[in-house]
Formats: sequence, structure tokens, C-alpha cells
Amino acid sequence: MAAAQHDPVSERASILGPTLRFKGELSTADDLVIHGLVEGTVGPAPKVTIGPEAHLKASVNADVIIVEGQVEGDLKAGVSITVRSKARVRGNLEAPAIHIAEGATFNGGIKMESRASEAPAAVSGHGRDVSPVRTGTAN
Repeated sequence: MAAAQHDPVSERASILGPTLRFKGELSTADDLVIHGLVEGTVGPAPKVTIGPEAHLKASVNADVIIVEGQVEGDLKAGVSITVRSKARVRGNLEAPAIHIAEGATFNGGIKMESRASEAPAAVSGHGRDVSPVRTGTAN
């Protein structure tokens, strides 16, 4: 049996609790989990998870973004953006890979450009992949 690979980034995370209210610029070299209210800008960060209780009025910039709560602002990811089924997003999404789960509320534009060394980007939703997609809007 091979030993599991050690991933130091996934073991380091900053957590902003549900009673926290933050206004301003927030950046970290660690993964970030947000459960409270944030206004301003978030990132850069390796991974930002916006929890189900979270409410962001902020732009977010990270390698990976996962949205479970409410976001009013633009999201830009170097790798992927995932909008979970109970999430509400009002803003533009930009990433090589974007997944919007069935049941999510999304109002904004989508911009997808694959990295030069990767295959064409794909949008997925409703349990199926649609590709290749370079740019577009969804309301």
C-alpha cells in the first residue's frame, strides 16, 4: 500500500467564524474558510470556501473558489469555481473550469479561458458537461 501524499496547503486554513464581520482587504497564503460577513476584497489565496452561512459583498481572487453561501461580487479563480446547490451568486465568474450545481442561484457573466497547456475549458451544470466554452453569460 502506497503512503498518502502529504499536502501542506490543505492542512493550513484560516477560518472566519459566523459571528465575524470583516470590512477591507483580506489575503492569506493559507486556505480560507468564511462563515461570516465580509465586505471588500478577498485574496489572493490558494483556496477560498464560502460557507453556507456566509455573506460576501466582495470580489474574490483565489486558485480554487467554492461557494455554498451568498456572494455579491466578482469571483476570479486560477483553477476552478464551484457554486453549490444552495448558493446565491450575483457577479461575474472567471476561471478555466466552472461548475454551477442545479438549484444554485446565479446572476452574472461567465468568462472561461483554459490555460495554454490545458485542454479547452468546460462548463458543467445539471449533471452534464458542456464544452468547449470560451466566454458567455448566464442569468
